[in-house]
Amino acid sequence: MATTTVKKNLLLIDDDQELAELLTEYLASEGFTLHCCFDGISGLAKTFEQPFDLILLDVMMPGLNGFEVLKALGDQYKTPILMLTAKGDEAERVLGLELGADDYLAKPYNHRELLARIKAILRRIDIAKATTSTALIKSVNGVELHQGTRSVVCNKQPILLTGTEYQILDYLMQHHGAIVSKETLSKIVLGRQLTPFDRSIDMHVSNIRRKLLSCGKDEKMKTIRGAGYLFLSGGNELE
Repeated sequence: MATTTVKKNLLLIDDDQELAELLTEYLASEGFTLHCCFDGISGLAKTFEQPFDLILLDVMMPGLNGFEVLKALGDQYKTPILMLTAKGDEAERVLGLELGADDYLAKPYNHRELLARIKAILRRIDIAKATTSTALIKSVNGVELHQGTRSVVCNKQPILLTGTEYQILDYLMQHHGAIVSKETLSKIVLGRQLTPFDRSIDMHVSNIRRKLLSCGKDEKMKTIRGAGYLFLSGGNELE
């Protein structure tokens, strides 16, 4: 019996209607169903009407801009979000990641590059779901990853992480006590080679560190200049 491939549902929130029409046709040819909203208010409402596998979120829009939509969704919203930012505007990228976006892509972009980013995000989510055990709890230095629910507890306090933040923390905890390079995290978690001036991994790690510090004063992670990141085992790694 032939198997039926379930199309992934994507939501585009962007006021460029011509672009939306082109993307709808292009992504349909690649097996995706694209739903479109042309302002932040209707886009935000749409996110709660039905589940989506991924949201493509533009920054500059009428009603609510992309940052305001991110703030309204909050940390508890689990659907991955790919921000569409102005080319060369690093401040937009940093703010988007700080507010919970999983990745960003600068406009104007090539449709094939957008497709590659979409597939990379969805692939790592599918892999994470496939390898999750409902009984597995990973615990290192006061931090617990409950892989069945993809939730995090630090010093017995729940911590809300985005999907990308969770996957980065998971990988660092798997390799606790060892330095993990930014290049490795970009390839393993984001699914792409690290490029010059790409600060996405830096921002995700900064967000994770800030959230972990909110539940206690003890440092869980270190940035090793020129080398990468280190999740502390609770011993004397740096002494």
